[in-house]
Amino acid sequence: MQMETPQVRYEEAFVDVAGARVHYLHAGSGMPMLLIHGMVGSSEDWRDNIDALAQHASVYAIDLVNMGKSQRVGGLDARLMATANRVVAIMDALHLADTDIVAHSHGGAVALMLAALHPRRVRRLILFAPANPYSRSSDMMVRVYSTRWGAFLACMLPYLPAPIQRIALGEMYGGGHRVVDRCLGEIVDSLRNPCTLRHVLSIIRSWFAEMATLKCALRRVRRIPALLVWGDQDCTVSQSSGIKLRRVLRPCELVVVPGCAHSVFKETPQEANRIMLEWFARHPLPAPGLRDQPRTPAVARRARATTAVRELSPETYGTPSS
Repeated sequence: MQMETPQVRYEEAFVDVAGARVHYLHAGSGMPMLLIHGMVGSSEDWRDNIDALAQHASVYAIDLVNMGKSQRVGGLDARLMATANRVVAIMDALHLADTDIVAHSHGGAVALMLAALHPRRVRRLILFAPANPYSRSSDMMVRVYSTRWGAFLACMLPYLPAPIQRIALGEMYGGGHRVVDRCLGEIVDSLRNPCTLRHVLSIIRSWFAEMATLKCALRRVRRIPALLVWGDQDCTVSQSSGIKLRRVLRPCELVVVPGCAHSVFKETPQEANRIMLEWFARHPLPAPGLRDQPRTPAVARRARATTAVRELSPETYGTPSS
């Protein structure tokens, strides 16, 4: 089991968005950065990353509506477009005209849809194993949980013995021994809330249709610099889908971290922080007024040159902690 890491310093606050109370964590100052968690996650997922990122930005880690400490709203539209527009409403409430976005898994799909719908609101994207239309790894799970028996199983899972829960989550973390008790407890508590569970099941039932919608929208994200980060043992969203996604998103870079699974930023936070900060340093924002100018051929060639796949060696970034 992983060692618990020290708590970081940040402020906790709420903001009212379209009649729902949204919880977020904030730290740092400067250009804004928005962190979006995965399907059964919360702002606390980023606790080991906020400090490092806040040295260079004003970081906002949000709880999506029906997740974390945000308000539960029954019957909420769980589709990607609706969720992306709610995130934009959160940005408006926080007075963020535009922002860098760091997101994980289903939150990565939300970030991609947000960038497609509102490209001027997104400066740069870092996506950890984002759910995408090219991955087939979770198709069986989606089909199972879309059935009546699957929904029953989902309702029972939060009340099963902890060792079984740990095994169920082990795939995401590269083995049950890597699942921190704190993370396990947070996920279980979240799923014990009936409104959250119904919201998650609603996402799953519309999964295939939403991935098809996202596939059509991806071409509108091509001008936004992006970094994809994958663990080479990810069984939830396939690494091969990341290669296909990289070809669609330009300029884009794909980094593969050996020995990690679906949650690189939680499994090896120091390496993840180093990867993110290095990439941000290599991809500075253009001067004000230049972002919306059309690219020259030379700029386009340089953008294509940044579209690469890198596999990080243990000697370069250290071996994942166990």
